[in-house]
Amino acid sequence: MIVPADVAATTHNIVTSQLLWRAGIAGDLVMHVCDGILVVVYYLLFRRVNQPLALLVVLLSVVQTAVLVSNKMNLMTPLFLAERANYLEAFTSQQLQALSYLSLKAHDYGFGVGLIFFGFECLILGYLIIKSGFMPAALGTMMQVAGVCYLVNSFALVLHPALAISLFPFIMIPPFIAELSLCLWLIVKGINEEKWKSVTSS
Repeated sequence: MIVPADVAATTHNIVTSQLLWRAGIAGDLVMHVCDGILVVVYYLLFRRVNQPLALLVVLLSVVQTAVLVSNKMNLMTPLFLAERANYLEAFTSQQLQALSYLSLKAHDYGFGVGLIFFGFECLILGYLIIKSGFMPAALGTMMQVAGVCYLVNSFALVLHPALAISLFPFIMIPPFIAELSLCLWLIVKGINEEKWKSVTSS
C-alpha cells in the first residue's frame, strides 16, 4: 500500500483500503501481546541458567514492545488525516498527504528504534541458549548473529540512512533464518527435558 516517494498514491491506497490498513495494525498489536507471553516462557526456561540475564531479556522485551506499540499511533495518523473533520480544513489536500506520509516515515524510524532493544535481547538470548545445554548451541549462535544484524540495521538507520537502505533487505536474511529456526525447533523438537531438569535442580 505504501508507494515509495509517491505521497498521493500512498494516501489514496490507505484511504480506499482502510479496513485492510486497520487489520494490519490490529494484527501487529496481537503479535505484541504474544511477545509478552513468549518472553515469560523464555524467562521460565532460562532463569536458572542465569537469572539476571533472563530478567534483562524480559526488560529489553518490555521496552521494545512499549516502543513498537506506541509507534503504532504513527500508522493511525494517516487515518485521522483522511477524516472529513472541520479542523482539517485548515490544511490543503497536499499538506494532509504530506503529513500522512511523514507519519509513515516516523513509523519506520520508530520501528528501527524498537529493534535496537530487540537486537540486544537476541544477543543475550543467544548466550543463554548456548550456555543452557538443553537447546542446540547453534541456535544461540544464530540468534546472536541476528542480534548483530538488527543493531547494525537500526543504528545505520539513525546514523546513515542511505547505508541502511543499501543494507536492507539483505541484512534481514540472517534474523529471518535464526528466528524461524528457533520457532520451529521449539514447536517441533522442544528442549531436552532431562538436561533442563538438571539445570533447574542445581
